Amino acid sequence: MLKKIILLIIFVLLFFISQNISAQNVGEVAEKIEEYQKKLTDLGRQRDTLSAEIQYMTLQINLTALKIQETEEKIISTQKEVEILTTRIRGLDTALSHLSKLLLKKMVESYKNKPLTFFDILFNSQNANDFIGKVKYLKTAQENNQKLLIQVQETKINFEEQKNLREEKTIELAKLETQLNNQKDDLDNQKAAKQNLLSVTQNDERIYQRLLEQARAEYAAIQGIIAGAGTETKLRDVSKGQSIASIISGASCNSSGGHLHFIVQENGAVSNPFNYLKSVDYTNCSGSGCGSSDGDPFNPSGSWDWPINPSIELEQGYGSTWAARNTWVGRIYSFHNGIDINGSSNTVLSVADGDLYRGSYSIGCALPYVKLVHKDSNIVTFYLHVYSL
Repeated sequence: MLKKIILLIIFVLLFFISQNISAQNVGEVAEKIEEYQKKLTDLGRQRDTLSAEIQYMTLQINLTALKIQETEEKIISTQKEVEILTTRIRGLDTALSHLSKLLLKKMVESYKNKPLTFFDILFNSQNANDFIGKVKYLKTAQENNQKLLIQVQETKINFEEQKNLREEKTIELAKLETQLNNQKDDLDNQKAAKQNLLSVTQNDERIYQRLLEQARAEYAAIQGIIAGAGTETKLRDVSKGQSIASIISGASCNSSGGHLHFIVQENGAVSNPFNYLKSVDYTNCSGSGCGSSDGDPFNPSGSWDWPINPSIELEQGYGSTWAARNTWVGRIYSFHNGIDINGSSNTVLSVADGDLYRGSYSIGCALPYVKLVHKDSNIVTFYLHVYSL
């Protein structure tokens, strides 16, 4: 028993020594993280050049790597805490079992022996000294039994407290492991975004500035279109599923590649198109690569047929997208108000019955689109980067 206690003490001492070392490491990493965050904040105000953007991305990557290191240190520390708690629980379980058996034995002995009263002791004592001795013995026995009972109760309480604490630390450990996985995903995304920027711009400042200018112009044009500032002409009434336009192949006004930018507006406010479109076969290319796990959510839950023929290729989703969070387009917007898609053909179809309008919005160049005012509805859909049919 003594050997076990000595080993437990040594284990506890080693644990606290390692905890102090781990705490120092975490503290040093935390200081570096704070330093990098300050650098990012300062640099974020002046990311007007490609070199500054690359430097910003590099700092982001280094910061995420530090956060990963910090989380890994916390995981090691928490794992050690769980180990020491498990050892404590085993020791308390052994002690509780021993004390419980001892208490049970005392109770059985007390039950078998007839309880002695004051008068029993008095009449069975040979003299005064014998009487005093028996009274002291009885009092000592009662006190020992009471102490034993208190020990059992305290050990049981401590046992439950340690179990609850271990459960809390186990939950904390699971959260840290999830956090670590998310941070590793962020690091992969940031590295992919940096590589994508270098690839798209060919590390050329002029190309980068042109991309920024195009993105700003396209964003301003889209905002103007949904605000009703485009130049529009009514074409005709159309039925659901009718061909209404064709996606422009290749680059067009402020767009580097052919795609349909599809927007749903209900009661004058943009809404998530996935809430209206039905499930369909698709490929998700909105993340770091086609089919990668970091792409934007693709979760259609409505009843509309798609405005282009499947299989659908998602280029960018709705809301806070991977591109807005991880690429240079985040310099222009943080919220994508529609979805960018391609299909098996360039033909664009009406998603409902309604009045069809041809429109354009000029800001450096004319961005063409068609608009469908849905029949007997407060919904309007926009189809951008298309020629009307």
